[in-house]
Amino acid sequence: MAKLWLMLVLLLAASVAGCRHKPDEERVREAVAAAAAAAEAGHPADTVASLSDDFEGNHGTLDRQGLQNLLRVLRLRGQSVHALVGPIATDVRGERLVATFTVTLTAGIGVLPEQAGVWRVESAWRKEGGDWRCYSATWEKAL
Repeated sequence: MAKLWLMLVLLLAASVAGCRHKPDEERVREAVAAAAAAAEAGHPADTVASLSDDFEGNHGTLDRQGLQNLLRVLRLRGQSVHALVGPIATDVRGERLVATFTVTLTAGIGVLPEQAGVWRVESAWRKEGGDWRCYSATWEKAL
């Protein structure tokens, strides 16, 4: 009887937990953070995982495959990437979402970076199959 009671409590807890879902804004923030972590870990495919297949960066200057290839080249050269993402502001626009943030990027070999910069990013997101995907982003150097 105790096992049955415990099983019912666990099922109830699981069903209640399944009813809760993270707000869309939080899911997008987590996707940005995951992309930054993947870039730092040297995983190009994971870095672009939240980008849509038709992703367009800076008005067509960089697509999903181009970004992945750029990260592969850095990795092959033995360069590390470090990304520090600032606070992410979100704005819901109908069924889409815009996330704006700053990111400090450094790249290089060894302790001192060879390249560094702070960028202001505006990214546009839409749901694809239940997941949020970035389909467009623009960036400009902030410092």
